Amino acid sequence: MTRRSIGIIVNGVTGRMGYRQHLVRSLLAIREAGGVPLADGTTVWPHLVLVGRSETKLCEIAERHGLDDWSTDLTAALARDDVQIYFDAQVTQQREKAIRQAIEAGKHIYTEKPLAEDTAAALDLARAARAAGVRTGVVQDKLFLPGLRKLKRLLDGGFFGQVLSVRGEFGYWVFEGDWQPAQRPSWNYRAEDGGGIVVDMFPHWHYVLAELFGEVRTVSATIATHVPRRVDETGRPYQATADDAAYAVFELDGGVIAQLNSSWCVRVFRDELVEFQVDGTEGSAVAGLRRCRVQHRAVTPKPVWNPDLPVTENFRSQWTEVPDNEDFDNGFKVQWEAFLRHVATGEPFPWDFLAGARGVQLAELGLVSAREGRRVEVPELAL
Repeated sequence: MTRRSIGIIVNGVTGRMGYRQHLVRSLLAIREAGGVPLADGTTVWPHLVLVGRSETKLCEIAERHGLDDWSTDLTAALARDDVQIYFDAQVTQQREKAIRQAIEAGKHIYTEKPLAEDTAAALDLARAARAAGVRTGVVQDKLFLPGLRKLKRLLDGGFFGQVLSVRGEFGYWVFEGDWQPAQRPSWNYRAEDGGGIVVDMFPHWHYVLAELFGEVRTVSATIATHVPRRVDETGRPYQATADDAAYAVFELDGGVIAQLNSSWCVRVFRDELVEFQVDGTEGSAVAGLRRCRVQHRAVTPKPVWNPDLPVTENFRSQWTEVPDNEDFDNGFKVQWEAFLRHVATGEPFPWDFLAGARGVQLAELGLVSAREGRRVEVPELAL
């Protein structure tokens, strides 16, 4: 079997997401599996060039995983002829400049979301990449979660009849950082550093809704900074200036109504950290990260409201588990494999920079809706 090496700059590998999901669970896992097999029998082998600002951290990560190619000089890494792909997992404020460098260097680009800080910049990156003839991709990992793949299977099979509504709950309590360390970096809670739950989560909600249920046509959002004072990684208090919760209603093509709550100030009383309930004329489903349960019209109970009597029904027991029926790999890894095939063979990859720009647009318009207290239409984007 012929092995084809593809050089990949991994920028932001010292961060939590860049390290855990993209380096360890995706790219190193692909290498451990022998590479990505192609239809012609060739195997794509990722050669990794780790890039970051801290020489000490890069060296430690490289030694830990038996890697020897790393640099703190992005410009020099982009100038290498043996590098074909640039990947960005930096904080959002650093992303646009680095991606522009990669486009100018003629590299194919795969990036974490959001693609840019505003819609105009995201569209400009998409146009620049198209003009340069480079392939692009934006991480849309939740489409590859086992729970949502089971949900997609139900949709494709017509289980719901006409879909009526989607209700989503995402979030957990992120500690303030005083008496227990926070689970998320402090920049997430400073608007001046690109933080905020709307810019973080609305790009996710865009592709989940658009891919599964229909394009988003309007957004109505209310946002809050519920915890105004937090403590950073060094123990210093700081003012939280970014939104830490968002409550939104989206109107989709076909009349579907989606209600999604996103919060870092909620204590979890559900089975998974994110859950979507889909209700249709023929059946309903509740899907999370891994599980998906259904209740068909034919077996739907007939509850009767009576506040004078205690509830005797176990409502959760009236739902049926959707079986796996297949092995589900890590969602980040699955999308990485698809992007590598896209670069190597031109295999279709729909989650490009234009798709990423649509996610940025929804976040931007969600903030407009919250600021102006009104329902905002979401116009179609095109290059």
